[in-house]
Amino acid sequence: MSHLTFLIVGLGSGAVIAALGVGVVVAHRVSRVVNFAHAAMGMYIAFVFYELRATGDAVLPILGLPARVPLVPRPTVATAFILSMVIAAIVGALIYLLIFRPLRTAPALARVVASLGLFVYLIAIVGLRFASETGASRTLDGPLPDHLITWGSVRVPADRYLLAAIVIGAAAVLSAGYRYTRFGLATRAVAGNERGATLMGISPNAVGVANWVIATMLAGAAMILAAPVVRLEPTTTSLLIVPAVAAALPGRFNSVWATVLTGLAIGMVQTEILHLQTQWEWLPNVGLQQGIPLLIVLITLAVRGEVLPDRAALQTSSLPLAGDTRRVPLAAGVLLVIGLVAATFVGSEWRSGIIVSAIATIVALSVVVVTGYVGQISLATFAIAGLAAFGMVRLGEAWNLPFPLAPIAGIVVAVLAGMIAALPAVRVRGLNLAIATLAGAVAVEELVFKWSWFTGGLEGARAESPTLFGLDLGITALGDAFPRRTFVVLTLLAAALALVMVGNLRRGTTGRRWLAVRANERAAAAAGISVSGVKLSAFAISSALAGTAGVLLAYQRTIVSPGSFGVIDSLVAVAIAYLAGIATPVGAVVAGVLATGGLLTVALDALSDNASSYQFAVNGLLLIVAAVKFPQGIVGVRAAIGQNK
Repeated sequence: MSHLTFLIVGLGSGAVIAALGVGVVVAHRVSRVVNFAHAAMGMYIAFVFYELRATGDAVLPILGLPARVPLVPRPTVATAFILSMVIAAIVGALIYLLIFRPLRTAPALARVVASLGLFVYLIAIVGLRFASETGASRTLDGPLPDHLITWGSVRVPADRYLLAAIVIGAAAVLSAGYRYTRFGLATRAVAGNERGATLMGISPNAVGVANWVIATMLAGAAMILAAPVVRLEPTTTSLLIVPAVAAALPGRFNSVWATVLTGLAIGMVQTEILHLQTQWEWLPNVGLQQGIPLLIVLITLAVRGEVLPDRAALQTSSLPLAGDTRRVPLAAGVLLVIGLVAATFVGSEWRSGIIVSAIATIVALSVVVVTGYVGQISLATFAIAGLAAFGMVRLGEAWNLPFPLAPIAGIVVAVLAGMIAALPAVRVRGLNLAIATLAGAVAVEELVFKWSWFTGGLEGARAESPTLFGLDLGITALGDAFPRRTFVVLTLLAAALALVMVGNLRRGTTGRRWLAVRANERAAAAAGISVSGVKLSAFAISSALAGTAGVLLAYQRTIVSPGSFGVIDSLVAVAIAYLAGIATPVGAVVAGVLATGGLLTVALDALSDNASSYQFAVNGLLLIVAAVKFPQGIVGVRAAIGQNK
């Protein structure tokens, strides 16, 4: 009976996944967006609720406005919940009208980046507004009763049953509403043919706002009610979007009931896997349960192939222009000289900023290759970088490999992992590939990075300082000599060589094939180009670049742990690369400057003690603005201004 107990306990987390998945479906119907920030929106509303209940203050999510507004002097659970739902409705309406309504005909990449920008912004704003609460994950007392209900030998908290019942009830109401009411008919009309719906007198804006309000309130309510079940922590809670999207995928982002049933099943199976790990000693003590969403995604992609519900496939929108790269080698040389001179004279903080920006430039270059040049949206960059870092350490120890053989071995591991990640890209693209790689990144973080032999467990893995011909190239030094200037030189040389390589590939036959596949896969195939071969080559080169960044990060941090290469880092890498200019190597340099901890962070810290604390939130806002107004990124806008002159 213990197995039945844990399966029923899993109804709680499964209900949260199902509710979030239904919200994704509701929002997708009218906006053609799979909102990767949907769970983050619910997370923010949950923080608002618990702050309202504790203090009576509403915490606003917009920079520039007051952080808190007193609403009720003596809040109750009911008043806090009602006010939270009102705030959720306002937030949902504004997000739709200001962000996703303008992007309804944009390419999939722009919509993905806008949702990633919102994801980043909400995590950052919660960190700023709830500083004391985000230092550790929170398990809170929710509004639902949690006494045990006993059925024979099965004893399960009441809130698990209630959560499942509430979600099923909400699904029944929504399903009936979309099927039998005028609102449901209007929603189907707008989703099917917006122009035709307008001619019938239906307002797409009103229908869209209503659906996004429903989706946001559903996400907020789910997070509030499930506080005792899930950890209320900005990043972890926001990443519940992965199983939620996996639940919505089998129903083609259109079926409420398929989403609910799949979501409940995911939660129940995940909880049972956790139980089995305590019963069966031969099962590894890693996050096996996080592989379930990836398994569902891969099975769905394999079965359906190209026939997936990516409505962006019906649109023909251009990606950011891939500019000329003839001057990239010269620019790389100039930047290298400037960096070397600066490393000689600047202080410790600026040398650290140079290191971070140089490594971030290499990461951004990997995104430029696979996304900017080939149009494949991969969200697993840092997962691949982490495999290279840990691979370098473990293979170096096992085979006693010196520098540079150890980092080369790590990069080979990254390339092999990248080729595996590229397999879904042979059949799918755009949003579907983004979903697959995101689920894969979460699975790698939970399955591989929590494998203590490979990563060193909580203590992490130590990367031996690199030496070459007796010269210490490592970062470690005493006092103001840290970080060591030779390590600054090593990272600058790696970034410069990566820039030159990517620039040369763009000008050559390989680059022309990449761009041909990005523009039109069918036309490229008709011209004799192997589309699958082009994709595999792009993923291999992108993975080599990510692996290079990974081994440099290992040397920079000296001890790498599972948290060094989180999924959030992969999302931010793609988003910042898009903001800077995702289709040009120069954009990768700008992305390096913008990276958290890089040169911009050091400059902001020099101006004000707390200016850099707002950088993450501001980057999120800039990403949203870039996706909506300036899809060419900072470099593209600068080039356009120059041409207009």
